[in-house]
Amino acid sequence: MTPLETLRVAVYALLRNKLRSFLTTLGMIIGVAAVIAMVAIGEGAKAQVEQSFASMGANLLVVQSGTTMAGGSRGGFGTLPTLTWEDLKAIQTEIPSVRYAAPVLRSNAQVLTEDQNWTTSVSGTTPEYFEIRSWSMASGTFFGQSEIDGGAKVVLLGQTVVDKLYGPYVDPVGQMVRIMNVPFQIVGVLAKKGQSPMGQDYDDAVFVPCTTFQAKIQGGLQKYLSGSIFVGAASSETTARAQAQIAELLRDRHHIQPGIDDDFSIRNLTEMASAQQEGTETMTTLLASIAAVSLLVGGIGIMNIMLVSVTERTREIGLRMAVGAKPRDILAQFLVEALALSFAGGLIGVGLGVMSAYRLALQFGWPTLVRPEIIVIAVGFSALVGVGFGLYPALKASRLDPINALRFE
Repeated sequence: MTPLETLRVAVYALLRNKLRSFLTTLGMIIGVAAVIAMVAIGEGAKAQVEQSFASMGANLLVVQSGTTMAGGSRGGFGTLPTLTWEDLKAIQTEIPSVRYAAPVLRSNAQVLTEDQNWTTSVSGTTPEYFEIRSWSMASGTFFGQSEIDGGAKVVLLGQTVVDKLYGPYVDPVGQMVRIMNVPFQIVGVLAKKGQSPMGQDYDDAVFVPCTTFQAKIQGGLQKYLSGSIFVGAASSETTARAQAQIAELLRDRHHIQPGIDDDFSIRNLTEMASAQQEGTETMTTLLASIAAVSLLVGGIGIMNIMLVSVTERTREIGLRMAVGAKPRDILAQFLVEALALSFAGGLIGVGLGVMSAYRLALQFGWPTLVRPEIIVIAVGFSALVGVGFGLYPALKASRLDPINALRFE
């Protein structure tokens, strides 16, 4: 028999018992749908984690000052100023694996226009900060080194601040606002950044030159840097090396002896992102593995029905052998029937799984990401399960004795 004839006979045999064939494929449908939906939700969560940490900045390290200890009362990192402006300069110039380094001096203050006000985070920094954070402009321009050197009273607004002070769809570049009763000219509006993994609104902030911040908003500590240092490594591969080199440099500059704790801390946000991604991947794998069990159950159902089919069609098999059908033709027919059942179940399961993933996303606000390769793998695995579990019934049918088969009642 030709492959086309084999397929035609197999499909005809399945269509003779439509309900039974559908119930047989139900296990495959549920299994494939569960795999698609679970992996889509897991991949969506992973993509959301990547996007959240990408919004923090590329290859980001945050260097903070030390802790305080007074009268039994302890303060966390950043409460005791130990970092200096010379430390910042050394990080910028002496460590080749560091691409950018910028100070971040932060305070909360009220920003006022002629008829509106909004209390927000005010940060003093340098242009390198926006390179580290991969933060682009929606309108206007960044302030530059000349504004830093001259202590210019210019400000960049986050999108949330613009919405609160001016309303949506308004470009306030060129207008004036007051911060701590000091007039500042708006030179730019930052592109929308979104939220951090912890829910912080990145766009609810304004930025001024660090020299202006010290002179007009919050006085500095002379040689000490009253904030943190944001560092952008040259690449993701050099982030850990940059962290080690910064620690070594600061310990040397602060004359910290071996065995003594650091008087600073370095947070590697790349490691935080990797840890969260690993957790998400583990959960995705667990969910997909649980869902894959349904595929195996579906395969067992196919084997069961194919064995019943062989028993029911024993006389038909004997008749076909008597008129010239070879064992390999009988084997091929039953394998094609098993493959058709599993493949059809896989295709229906894909549609059901994609629909379920998007409905779950819509109802519960979960992120989803359906990857084409996952669909191909799920359908291919379902077909493989069908062939694997259909092989024994097909071999049993092909090895029947024609005479005994014809005598079968």
